[in-house]
This record gives sequence, structure tokens and C-alpha cells, in this order.
Amino acid sequence: LTARAGLRAGAGLVTLIGAQSASPVDAIMCRGDAIMCRSDAAGRALLGDRRTTAVVIGPGLADDDRAAAWLAVLLGGATPVLLDAGALTAFAGRPEALAAAAAPLILTPHDGEFARLFGPVGEDRVAAARRAAALTNAVIVLKGAESVIAAPDGRAAINLHATPWLATAGSGDVLAGIIGGLLAQGLTPFDAARAGTWLHGDAGLRCGAGLIADDLPDRLPAVFAAL
Repeated sequence: LTARAGLRAGAGLVTLIGAQSASPVDAIMCRGDAIMCRSDAAGRALLGDRRTTAVVIGPGLADDDRAAAWLAVLLGGATPVLLDAGALTAFAGRPEALAAAAAPLILTPHDGEFARLFGPVGEDRVAAARRAAALTNAVIVLKGAESVIAAPDGRAAINLHATPWLATAGSGDVLAGIIGGLLAQGLTPFDAARAGTWLHGDAGLRCGAGLIADDLPDRLPAVFAAL
């Protein structure tokens, strides 16, 4: 889901890192998509390639030594990184550790993940996202019916362009891929997060009632065509 969304968002080439057996069959060059699957060793080598312009880590990531090793390498590098799902869980209760990262960061927690990282969101979602951004020196996308995007410098945006039907399994993985695809094209973390959240919402609106996450990436061409 994340890889296909990144490709539809314009990344050009997307590489999945991990065991090929764990990847969906149609995500590995079987339908003409520019998505490839590589081992951890090959993935590490790609980090030194100038064509690697963004990394998304977290969807499907286990809480183990492999994850910790990848996070240490990515956060110590210069390539922009988006952390979602399992990558957020790795920093539960110690979000301040992210502030030392050399890489530009985007974090995309839903309310539950946010609470595990920073404590309860509370009534003021904008203030909570701003505090989290300042603490981690990262752009925060606090996902929800009214998603809040906050930057470390205090800027914030609220996305209302969405549908309740996006509250479905895998929808967040698609959002991570869309933002990652924009980040890969050179948008700043704050701009990629804002634009990606809107595009994700528009894709959901175009799908309508009954959507599942798999539907969203293939709606993106129509979303871009209407801009």
C-alpha cells in the first residue's frame, strides 16, 4: 500500500526493503509498476545513492533488533525520513530521542500512537501537535477527522478535506506513501505533509462510501488531473 501510493504520488521509482516473501505479489514488478523488492543489505547500499531522496519506515515493521538498526542508520543520515506505525512504536515514551536525528523527519501518528509517544492528545489538538513538533524537531501529522500538521517552528495547518470512510485499515499506510512520494520530489517536510494529507483526503472523497485502502492509490491520477 505504501509503495504503490508513493509511486502514484510521483516518486518515479520505489524500492521495498525486506524479505520478498513478505511482500504482496503484485507489488514486485508484476504489473509493470516501478516497484522493486530488495534485501536489507541492498537497501543499505541504496542510502548512498543520490537518487534515494526519501525513506518511509514503519508500516509492517516489527519491534525488534532489525528495526532498531534501521532506525539508527536512517536517523543518523541526511535523507528525509517519514516514521509511521512500527517506527513510532519504537520511540514510545521517549520521543525526545528523535530530536537528535540528523535527518529531516515527519511523524504520522494517529491518536493512539500519539498517546504512546507523547501522552494523551487532549482537547486542543493543534497545541498538542505543536508541542510534539517542538519536542522532536520533526513535522507532525496528527491523523484524524481533522488532521493537524505542525512544524517545529510553530506553523500549523488543519486538513478538513477528507471523509469518515478513510477510517479503514491501511489508510494510514497509503497516506505515508503519498507524503513520502512528495518528499522524494523535493518538497519540504511541512509542505509534503500538508499536500499529502489533502491529496489523501481527496482520493478518499473520490472513492466514496465503502472504500478500502487498496482503492486509494489508483484514485490519485484523477486527483492530480483535477488540480
